[in-house]
Amino acid sequence: MRRPEEGAAMQTLIRWTNLATMALASAFMILMMSHITADVALRFLFNGRLIGTLEIVSFYYMVVIVFLSLGYVELRGGHIRVDLFAKMMPQDVQIGLYVLACGVGLVFFGMLFWQSLHDALSATARAEEAMSNFTFYIWPARWALPLGFAGIWLAVLSNLLKSVTQRRAL
Repeated sequence: MRRPEEGAAMQTLIRWTNLATMALASAFMILMMSHITADVALRFLFNGRLIGTLEIVSFYYMVVIVFLSLGYVELRGGHIRVDLFAKMMPQDVQIGLYVLACGVGLVFFGMLFWQSLHDALSATARAEEAMSNFTFYIWPARWALPLGFAGIWLAVLSNLLKSVTQRRAL
């Protein structure tokens, strides 16, 4: 049987891991805003443009921002929940439903992690690129998916452990 300190330490590690990925996603958001601002400024001030802005925003910034923030949002309880009827049920039923939902989430995000990891490895091995007027590699962005799915898997696990420990649905 695990000691309570181990569970708390694991939850702290999961929280810090997801905070780190959220910080990275935030840095990419700032980078994206700066990139787009520079492109717009060049268009209006000098009638020029930054080559590849659309591709970089679409294939890199947006992918990283969305997927790396998944775990943090789950830890904060920010994902959409439909619990209208569950809130009317007895506490034991609520806990059972929450544990079931977490179990399904662990299987689902585990499978997404596994497949996206396989896809990222494959894309990296073949140096995947997008069709463009220039050589534009997209394989590095493929790694945001397994990182994001690992983050949300860990967040669901943390929430499950917290729910079982506190004996209440989160």
